[in-house]
Amino acid sequence: MVKLIMTWDILPEHEQEYFEFVVREFIPGVQRLGLDLQDAWATVYGEHPQILVGATFPPTIHPNTILDSPEWISLHNQLMDYIENYTQKLVNPQGGFQF
Repeated sequence: MVKLIMTWDILPEHEQEYFEFVVREFIPGVQRLGLDLQDAWATVYGEHPQILVGATFPPTIHPNTILDSPEWISLHNQLMDYIENYTQKLVNPQGGFQF
């Protein structure tokens, strides 16, 4: 199993649009692609990314199959309209919090 960890900061002045997009489009879209959302964290204090999201890939599908798909690229591009400082990495799930 492989886990995708994404971090980002919400663009100032775009919080409402960001939350509407995430709830109405991003989360359902990620789930339609077969990813299982595992973590969602918000940083309230400190110099770390504002948002951290973790999702696992289905064991029978190579991560690049999803990450290179037109559906993922579209979701990612739409997300970029509301955020900055985006990072992503693939890791082996360890259980508990991973950064």
